[in-house]
Amino acid sequence: MTLKMQFNTVLVLLVTLFSPLSMAENAILRSIDDNTNRHDVDVSMVATMIKEDVDEGTDKRVVRMFRRDRNDTFLMLFQEPSYKTGQGYLRIEDVLWFYDPESRKFSHQSMKDRFDGSSARNSDFKRSSLGNDYSVVNQVDSQLGQYPVYVLTLEAKHEEVTFPKKVLYVLKQPNLILKTQEYSLSDQLVRSVYFPSFTKSGDIYVATKRIFVDEVIIGNKTTFIYDQVSTALLSDSTFTKAYVERVNR
Repeated sequence: MTLKMQFNTVLVLLVTLFSPLSMAENAILRSIDDNTNRHDVDVSMVATMIKEDVDEGTDKRVVRMFRRDRNDTFLMLFQEPSYKTGQGYLRIEDVLWFYDPESRKFSHQSMKDRFDGSSARNSDFKRSSLGNDYSVVNQVDSQLGQYPVYVLTLEAKHEEVTFPKKVLYVLKQPNLILKTQEYSLSDQLVRSVYFPSFTKSGDIYVATKRIFVDEVIIGNKTTFIYDQVSTALLSDSTFTKAYVERVNR
């Protein structure tokens, strides 16, 4: 390869990587992450979970949730119904554990698995990391109902994510996700997620309602309604196996 050809190749790469459009698209993903995550606070809330299943009917559960973004860890503890009380999901050091108070044992779980058999996935409850996990391959301006949005098509940067492709409908100001469409490797629409409402606690926005719609088994969906949202700091002991065991005694 001649020196001129090498220079032209490098120039094309630089233009591709650092074009204003590419930087702007990436900035939107970073802005979504920044609007919903904070490393100097913890997040706690109570979720009412309504699972609708075409075979099993409708089921209600209540889950106490804790999240620490600086360590990318979370804890989910069931409070209702009584037969699930004390069951919990704890993510620490990039490992997700499920605790069964009846056997008093922890078992390893995958972040890609369905959360308690619902239309939500375990990965839905970790901090947002879109800027690290995805690249924007297309962006258009659009309207979602009354809201002006960016429609971003994303492709995964690595295999650790639950869905290799997503389409985001992002509120322009502030940058918050109002809807996502999530696809399999074969480009099949697997799930849609709606974020109809948010609250601001401290400096971050927290969705107060999320609706997970199964696009494969039509009629299956799970709705989470959140209240008692707090960004007060939690004890370090909250995110430990010992804490999960202790609250079940």
